Amino acid sequence: MNICVFLSAADLDERYTRPAKEFGGLLGKGGHTLVWGGSDTGLMKVVADGVQESGGRLLGVSVDFLAAKARAGADEMVIAKDLAERKRLLLEKADAVVIMVGGTGTLDEATEILELKKHGHTDKPVVLLNTAGFYDGLREQFRRMEDEGFLPRPLTELVFFAEEPVGALAYLEESRGIA
Repeated sequence: MNICVFLSAADLDERYTRPAKEFGGLLGKGGHTLVWGGSDTGLMKVVADGVQESGGRLLGVSVDFLAAKARAGADEMVIAKDLAERKRLLLEKADAVVIMVGGTGTLDEATEILELKKHGHTDKPVVLLNTAGFYDGLREQFRRMEDEGFLPRPLTELVFFAEEPVGALAYLEESRGIA
């Protein structure tokens, strides 16, 4: 399975790096391909290291103005002209999506895939990996949107919240009939 991971390129502490490395390792051991922003910095590097060290494949989609930070040694690297094309290519190449901790770029990517699902333009499974409770507030906001009628589909049809990497991958594999 090609699993797109949206996450930060920032250097973060162990409470975020440990689960990213663990998820990458699980992904690689499962024979999956990581589809990610292609950067060799921060959490993007950590998850890619985990995938590569455990025998998985790396398919990066960087963007022109960040090409200097693209990971050397990826199995495949595509350079998009802008962020919109990058996001489109990432989603196009993915069978499933995992949203890990990140900033505004990650949030933008997350809301894009959820909007596509909301309108029935994709049926790809989406997992929000809630490392260290990072997305507790967002989960509460989504629930409010659902409760107050802003979502035309149940939240459970749009996104699965996982607290640990093993649960995230298990959900994806089960949803794709792999487990």
